[in-house]
Amino acid sequence: MTLPDSMTVIEVPEAGDADAMTVGTRPVPTPGPKDVLIKVAAAGVNRPDVFQRAGAYPPPPGATDLLGLEVAGTVAVVGDAVTDWRVGDDVCALTPGGGYAEYCITPAAHCLPVPKGYDMVQAGSLPETFFTVWHNVFQRGGLQAGETFLVHGGSSGIGTTAIQLAKQFGATVITTAGSAEKCKACEELGADLAINYREQDWPAVVKEFAGKKGVDLILDMVGGDYVQKNLSCLAWDGRIVNIAFLKGSKVEVNLALFMIKRQTMTASTLRPQSDEAKAVMARELREKVWPLLDEGKIRSMVYKTFPLAEVSDAHRLMESSAHIGKIMLTV
Repeated sequence: MTLPDSMTVIEVPEAGDADAMTVGTRPVPTPGPKDVLIKVAAAGVNRPDVFQRAGAYPPPPGATDLLGLEVAGTVAVVGDAVTDWRVGDDVCALTPGGGYAEYCITPAAHCLPVPKGYDMVQAGSLPETFFTVWHNVFQRGGLQAGETFLVHGGSSGIGTTAIQLAKQFGATVITTAGSAEKCKACEELGADLAINYREQDWPAVVKEFAGKKGVDLILDMVGGDYVQKNLSCLAWDGRIVNIAFLKGSKVEVNLALFMIKRQTMTASTLRPQSDEAKAVMARELREKVWPLLDEGKIRSMVYKTFPLAEVSDAHRLMESSAHIGKIMLTV
């Protein structure tokens, strides 16, 4: 594959609102021995991109300043130590950044095959949410068949993925969402109960549904006053995993019952984790989840697609929370 010397990218010269992003040109990067260079066809838009653009989520040391944590495309160059992929292979991949560009580098071990019947936009919508949900719900949260699982933001990319995976692995699923339309979409994905948090007292509804036992695992990206409300719904030996704090990370909570009921609260971010940790996630996803995608038992949820140059509109849509599923860029 013949490579150009330069490529089109989306840059953020100064942190700011959605209009802070500009179209720029940079040299095509050179992959390291364990990396691949991907010719990008589609890139996902995620909340961490919005936070980084606003100056609230700087990239880890050594990572590119370019936005974009997941892509789908064609392998253009393989590093000298790469044996699993060849030039010309179609892949989707978790990236350390740089997805908002015509070419992107990522460790080869963070690539996954494009599922059967998927186009590049559908494939590009998978990595960030599936890595995040697998790590937090199954690796950290330890969700088991027969347990009751609550995920907030059920119509988001994370939420739609979490609902489907939890159901496939045998859990009863409760979710919250902000409209009747979003709740209906969650139920169509398999949620046993979808609560409109704008119209209902969601902790009361959860407690009525879960009964005296309570909820075994909660995946929360809201924070703020949800922290205490989550604890009130949690079962003995229940677990909470926080992955974001859209309503704030500084909260005052009463931890007396938390201690008495032997509950666990944990949290994580995906991007700063080691390459090996992400490689383990990729291997487990390929073994346990990708067959479900190939068989159509779970699916990608793409809400809207924008050309790369219209990235500001894509970020505005993300910030509006009007979407159901993933927002994608085509390159």
